[in-house]
Amino acid sequence: MPSSTVKRPVRIAGASGGFTDRQRAIKDLASNCDVDVIIGDWMSECTMTIHGAQKMAETEKMAKNPQAAAGPGFFDPCFVSSLTPALPVLQQNGVKLAVNAGASDPDLLAKEVVKTVKELGLNLKVAWIEGDEVTPQFKELRKNGEKFTNLDTGKDLDEWDYDPVCAQCYLGAWGIAEALKAGADIVICGRVADASPAIGAAAWWHEWTPSDLDALAGSLIVGHLIECSSYVCGGYYSGFKNLFDGCENLGFPIAAVESTGDAVFTKEANTGGEMSVGTITSQLVYEIQGPLYYNSDVTAHIEGIKFEQLGKDEVRMTGVKGSPPPPTTKVGITAQGCYQAEFHYLFCGLDYKEKAAWTEKQIRYSMRDHIHKFSKLSFQLIGTPKEDPEDQNSATVHFRVFVQSKDPSTMGMGSMASVGASFTRWCLENFLQSCPGATVTPDMRQASAKSIYEYWPALLPQSVIQHRAILEWENNRAIDIPAPKITQTYPRKQNSYETSSPVDLSSFGPTTRAPLGSIVLGRSGDKASDANIGLFVRHDDEYEWLRSLLTVDKFIQLLAKEYLGGRIDRFEMRNIKVVHFLIKDHLDGGFNSSSTLDGLGKNLCEYIRSKWVDIPNQFLERGRI
Repeated sequence: MPSSTVKRPVRIAGASGGFTDRQRAIKDLASNCDVDVIIGDWMSECTMTIHGAQKMAETEKMAKNPQAAAGPGFFDPCFVSSLTPALPVLQQNGVKLAVNAGASDPDLLAKEVVKTVKELGLNLKVAWIEGDEVTPQFKELRKNGEKFTNLDTGKDLDEWDYDPVCAQCYLGAWGIAEALKAGADIVICGRVADASPAIGAAAWWHEWTPSDLDALAGSLIVGHLIECSSYVCGGYYSGFKNLFDGCENLGFPIAAVESTGDAVFTKEANTGGEMSVGTITSQLVYEIQGPLYYNSDVTAHIEGIKFEQLGKDEVRMTGVKGSPPPPTTKVGITAQGCYQAEFHYLFCGLDYKEKAAWTEKQIRYSMRDHIHKFSKLSFQLIGTPKEDPEDQNSATVHFRVFVQSKDPSTMGMGSMASVGASFTRWCLENFLQSCPGATVTPDMRQASAKSIYEYWPALLPQSVIQHRAILEWENNRAIDIPAPKITQTYPRKQNSYETSSPVDLSSFGPTTRAPLGSIVLGRSGDKASDANIGLFVRHDDEYEWLRSLLTVDKFIQLLAKEYLGGRIDRFEMRNIKVVHFLIKDHLDGGFNSSSTLDGLGKNLCEYIRSKWVDIPNQFLERGRI
């Protein structure tokens, strides 16, 4: 159980969901929102892969030439500019900060922060968390026979066509909690799990121990909900049409986490967006994988989660239960991949499918003696011209030619010695024999060879991780964070099921054919090459219809040509009216190397919501979303 001394809830604010987020957040939250801890995430699987691979390349360069000047460090380059204006306010108001921003060099970023703090004449204590860099442990385990089975595809690492260069794992929250306990004001992390800063802040505040599983599980879901900042306040929300007033400045979220792990969510005052059961459900179903949410410190059971609207912009979360964490944590293995490029045609007017077929046939003919050099060649027709268009843009579609190859000489315009023997030339040389209504885009930069990284998600024993919190103000004193003592092994495949006692759809009365999204909200996302989607409704009778309608077979029917044949898992969250699907290996390798336009899986939901189904008239009469 949590400590017998029950404190008030700790108020944790989410300031950033990625390096592109708005830079005002830390200062404004510390200044105006009466919070105890601010968290933020500047990392992603994409950025960690890039930073990690580049650091390995820099390390090799320095080993070959020790006299060479060292690089600036591989951490988020924009974090300090987000932090600097906030530093005086953090000190004045006693607000703590714990962030994922250090990437592959959290120690160097911490030194930059210390330098800035001193330049401003402030007295803030800085710590950093290390241990996520596990390349040596990965190599040793692999040498001893570890298979590192891919979490998405089920293949073993030996089947990969690439040579790993680095491995980075996801750390838990206890390093953050220990740093805060020791007096840190700012904690810089490399790659802790997305929710770990929130767990660490709550565990520090409430003096939890690793055995407080329900409380930890609640804070895990809190972290999941607020770590993407304004997503939970209306960003990427299917009901966005009601939030236009103030949409240019959506608020950032605040969670008051109680000693039990239950929480009340609010948002910045005097900002756009909202904190509602709808927006918080939308964020909950983003990037989950099943009824269990795994973390290095706890496993959360979310089937029974409940959200209650307490008032305007105020939602209470209950119903999350905890179990021991798994003995493993996720590890991302990075390799230098191949090269990729793309070329773009635009087709206008009638017969657009025939125009695409004409152009593809010509390009394939140009490539005929070299087509074997491409590991991936994809012709993609994007969009549909509008009938009786009001302008030329609405009569135009996009034709994308996408290639990958290990040979960069196949990309670009080709050298003078090999004119015609390159991707761009093969596309361009057909322009003067093209179909009517075809043109090319003037910017050819995407057709040049772009080096990409490949990403392999697997599991790593927590016992091999050297997790430590480093206290800069105590001469870099290190606090060792042990692996969890009590763990539980879970099946790789989560529980998947069709609905129990489905209702006869005809019992809902007369129907009208309309887009599913007329009454159904939802959200989708990625986990490497997997995609997930959660669909939910506003009323109980609508949920009886939704859960009965959305079988796995019906979902495959809605996917149509987007279904690639992978396994689909399904489960329900009845209390919040959600039906959730996980689509295995749907994203063609994930964002770094995907050939699709939706490499992050974010648009999958809106595609499904646009599909037409028979909807009961009684639901449509309540008003469309």
